[in-house]
Amino acid sequence: MWFHLKMPMSKFVALLRRYKKWLIGCAIVIMVLAVGLHLYCHATLLEGKEVVHIYLNDDDDIDTVYARLTPVASPRALSAYKTMARLTGYDKRIRPGHYEIAPGEGAFTVLRRMKNGVQTPVQLVVSPTWTVQMECGKLARQLQCDSADIAKLLTDNTWCRQHGYDTATIAAIFLPDSYEVWWNIKPEALIERMIKEHDAFWNADRRAKAQTLNLSPEQVTTLASIVDGETTNTAEKPIIAGLYYNRLQKDMLLQADPTVKFALRQFALRRIYNAMLRTESPYNTYVTKGLPPGPIRITTKDGIDAVLNMQRHHYLYMCAKEDFSGTHNFAATYAEHQANAARYVKALNERKIR
Repeated sequence: MWFHLKMPMSKFVALLRRYKKWLIGCAIVIMVLAVGLHLYCHATLLEGKEVVHIYLNDDDDIDTVYARLTPVASPRALSAYKTMARLTGYDKRIRPGHYEIAPGEGAFTVLRRMKNGVQTPVQLVVSPTWTVQMECGKLARQLQCDSADIAKLLTDNTWCRQHGYDTATIAAIFLPDSYEVWWNIKPEALIERMIKEHDAFWNADRRAKAQTLNLSPEQVTTLASIVDGETTNTAEKPIIAGLYYNRLQKDMLLQADPTVKFALRQFALRRIYNAMLRTESPYNTYVTKGLPPGPIRITTKDGIDAVLNMQRHHYLYMCAKEDFSGTHNFAATYAEHQANAARYVKALNERKIR
């Protein structure tokens, strides 16, 4: 160093002693500034004690970010956030997505996460419903993508065939459950994720059971969708599955009321009239023999397992119980069924259900 060459050590030590107070003062000032800067940058961003969710779209800019944060952030921490956003260039490149901010997190921590695009996944709920279009609407309300963009893929026969389905059977990929996904997931990636979950559900054991029934996984799902349409009673599902399988084996029309509702697109019907049974549709099992071209509902896992583990019996007919409990009377002969149906129609008339 220069002082080794030009200044004796004794003089250098003396110089340090002479300016000791000044050097200590500078050090204190630097430490205070450093602490102050740290506190400024790491000031707790949120004012409240609740987790805040920030959603940023592809076309959002820094003003949108500030608008999302202003109602929930403390003014001092927000000021630090803005300063750091400007200095780091975040204000020039916004990463879309879903960001979760927890109470106690500092402005610097939040900014770094948003600048790096480190999103918090969302829990996407796939729920039972009647049509693919309805399911697309439910999914889109939980995600950034538009329902029309999801539906466009599912109604594109070429795209569906590339993934092993057609526009009728593609509904089988949706299994009601909760899935962790990115909020801004693209429609193609979303459908591919659903296919991946579907393939994982259809493990070797389930595929072997389907093969024993001489049904494909899609046919099992289609039959299960009818079972789901008939009841929400889990205990009854294996019985109903066995009934419809018996009819298939005997080459009988399935004559399942839920398929009429699907064919008519009148899902709230509480009563099916004879004229409705004649509706021309490949989905109406009163006029078309065998299974429909694809599921008539987004099918539950319970419904699928009810088919794969159906109860073996001789029932061929079923009718809702006259007590409106949501359960059914089952019959092996048409005469028994007529008696059950008469009691149910009488109960409908007494309650003036049309």
